[in-house]
Amino acid sequence: MGNALVIGSGGQLAKAYKELLPDALFVGRDTLDLQHPMQVRGVLSSLQPTAVINTAAYTQVDKAETDEAVARAVNAESPLEMARYCAAHDIPFIHFSTDYVFNGEGKTPWKETDATAPLNAYGRSKLAGEQAIAESGAHHLLFRTSWVYDAFGKNFVNTILRLAGEREELKVIDDQFGAPTYAPHLAAGAIAALEAALGMEAFPSGIYHLCNAGETTWFRFAKRITSHAKQAGLPVKVKNILPIPATDYPLPAHRPYNSRLDCTKARSILGVTMPAWEEGLAACMEKKRESA
Repeated sequence: MGNALVIGSGGQLAKAYKELLPDALFVGRDTLDLQHPMQVRGVLSSLQPTAVINTAAYTQVDKAETDEAVARAVNAESPLEMARYCAAHDIPFIHFSTDYVFNGEGKTPWKETDATAPLNAYGRSKLAGEQAIAESGAHHLLFRTSWVYDAFGKNFVNTILRLAGEREELKVIDDQFGAPTYAPHLAAGAIAALEAALGMEAFPSGIYHLCNAGETTWFRFAKRITSHAKQAGLPVKVKNILPIPATDYPLPAHRPYNSRLDCTKARSILGVTMPAWEEGLAACMEKKRESA
């Protein structure tokens, strides 16, 4: 991908891109602190990328309730500066957003055209980023995704594995629905989408939903994680995993009950089809087994 720049070098998605795009440039917070949007253009100008992939985000959902200004700087104001740079230099921009821009009601998978109504400050900051990028004039692919995880780092899979190794009983929410999305699958899907977009007569800028196929709940996801862990011979102490409603586990920020995303648009326009979420988890657990 030429002199592509990946922003957010320490995160799950960025680590996936280090394997997919070994020749790309990577910058982290030490080089570019997205809490300070005015830094963005200077750093990009010095690097002169041929494409920008922004994997960085403020993702501390509960902390954002009292830290919304910082969340907005990272999730909206800095991405706007990236998009403006890309527009000025006629290069493509990839950005990632979230199912949290919706209110989480109903059972139908969300389409890109559905009305947004974030439930929390994190969702508001991500929606503001979407709107800013759309108005920037940049050639952009903006991917909303859900429940992202990888074999390493801070995420639901590793939290469940840690707790399963410490406790005999776990209680996990069973009334929130979505698609767990394996970071390497998401990264590869976005690259395939960009390659397709660059081959088109007119760049198909816009919002696309991109996550692993299928759906589950956090409870069922946790059960599948521990089942894989036992098969892989990883240390598992847990004997019972109990389903609970979200109301039994109150948090500062409200979470959506329905995080299902309809990925038809990405498939029909960009030709990208994502693997089933079960395949993502199997690949993740195999990576963990190999590194154990």
